[in-house]
Amino acid sequence: METIFDAVQIQQFLPHRYPFLLVDRIIEFEPRKRIVGIKNVTINEFFFQGHFPGAPVMPGVLVIEAMAQTAGVLMYHEVADASHKLVFFTGIDKARFRRPVVPGDTLRLELTVLKLRSRYIRLRGEAYVDGQLVAEAEITSSLVDISAVRKNAAALQVPAFQADAAPRADDASEESA
Repeated sequence: METIFDAVQIQQFLPHRYPFLLVDRIIEFEPRKRIVGIKNVTINEFFFQGHFPGAPVMPGVLVIEAMAQTAGVLMYHEVADASHKLVFFTGIDKARFRRPVVPGDTLRLELTVLKLRSRYIRLRGEAYVDGQLVAEAEITSSLVDISAVRKNAAALQVPAFQADAAPRADDASEESA
């Protein structure tokens, strides 16, 4: 399996960081059409502490989140200046969970674009372990300006989005440029 984007490169696209970065590498990529990501599931994942002690299972919603993050790489790749944008996961349809994902599994996240506009994407996602379908869903995401998110969050007094909140790593590098 050839790696197209590794974990370091993925972090140039996605704002997610440990413990919530749920895609380790991208192995297939066709801009505007298709993307395939890999998540190596280990016993050290934060969610296994409580889901479920003695019988660890990756929560299905996090399998869907891993799909959405993989889709986010595709969507950020389409944007000329993504440093001031966030991809918001806006919908899930037709979600089905076929079998549990457990420590030691390698999750293959395959996403195919159904519809793509400048700020909107709809994809068909399928997650596989050892060639077996473990989850599927149609997901939608929208691209939004960080300034709009901060403005709305400030109105709601959400501390993480206040003007004096710590900047993202790429925000700091832009300020020094």
